[in-house]
Amino acid sequence: MAENHPGPLQGMQVLTLAVNVPGPAAAARLRGLGASAVKVEPPAGDPLERFCPSWYAALCAGQKVLRLDLKSREGREELRRHLAVSDLLLTSSRPAALERLGLGPEDLLREHPRLCQVAIVGYPPPREEEPGHDLTYLAGTGLLSPPEPPRTLLADLAGAERAASAALALLLRRERGRGAGREVVSLAQAASGMAEPLRHGLTAPGGLLGGGFPGYGLYRAADGWVAVAALEEHFWRGLLAGLGLPEGAGREEISARLAQRGCREWEQWALERDLPLAAVKEAPPRGEEE
Repeated sequence: MAENHPGPLQGMQVLTLAVNVPGPAAAARLRGLGASAVKVEPPAGDPLERFCPSWYAALCAGQKVLRLDLKSREGREELRRHLAVSDLLLTSSRPAALERLGLGPEDLLREHPRLCQVAIVGYPPPREEEPGHDLTYLAGTGLLSPPEPPRTLLADLAGAERAASAALALLLRRERGRGAGREVVSLAQAASGMAEPLRHGLTAPGGLLGGGFPGYGLYRAADGWVAVAALEEHFWRGLLAGLGLPEGAGREEISARLAQRGCREWEQWALERDLPLAAVKEAPPRGEEE
């Protein structure tokens, strides 16, 4: 948001019971749009705080964090006080667990008719009670390349964005006088959405963006790798001309040219010619931030 300008969700309060990654990332997104946020964690805290303290702190920045035992009467009473003044409830527990706490969607709607609800689940109905995590959701989409694990939590973060979008739609609907509503966001479906380019063949092996077009791909330089994305015709022609190659040149000829210089030199070369090329950054050591 622009500095000194209130976000579009200013005056709205998000109450989140979600732990790990998708829910906290969605809450942080809504917080960035101006909403206030109260995060309720179990007595043991959010597992993400143990796994990755720095990211946990970043996602929870600006939020009020409470630790409540929702299995106790006192904890449930305090939670209900927050529910009464909140605009949106964000959860990431399986439906049966929420029902046991008296937080089923129908109960919440009856007690808090203005409360919008976004429920993040793993698999869509009727599989919403099945356990899963980012890796298992990606496993069924073709987005994994064993034995290397993925370098990001694609399903979790895509699900977080879907949850934030669902929250915005629900709040807009309520403000337009159509009442509060509830949306279920499936992480498995979010992963499936991220696999659309693969499913349609665009990024499949041999597809246009899967190695089939030599102007789009990874090439070894003298001291690392560079990513070349000369997809449009003017970029492709500019790349070949800049490398001194004929129009019919392919991957082997480009590879031979790019192997002659280092990554930084190629980046400067591309910048001067307005070409989309970037050095491939290595994964930083654990815990190191830019």
